[in-house]
Amino acid sequence: MPAVTIRNLSEEAHRALKLRAAHHGRSTEAEMRELLEAAVRPANRILIGSAMSALSRSAGLTNADFEPLEQDRDRTPATPMSFE
Repeated sequence: MPAVTIRNLSEEAHRALKLRAAHHGRSTEAEMRELLEAAVRPANRILIGSAMSALSRSAGLTNADFEPLEQDRDRTPATPMSFE
């Protein structure tokens, strides 16, 4: 896992991070990880599954539309590769 060093962080910011971490019951390092994750992966990001589901609903598709595809699906297990 990559490591990151943050240089020239002000004492005030470091103190605030330590207080915030203590408030959330985690280490300062864990708090920084949480803050970075929240910054680069916001909660309102578009998730592909949710987007596809919304598209299907807007097109008026239901599970019944997909049942014929499921019935015709080949359920034969794949043959394992042989290296001989």
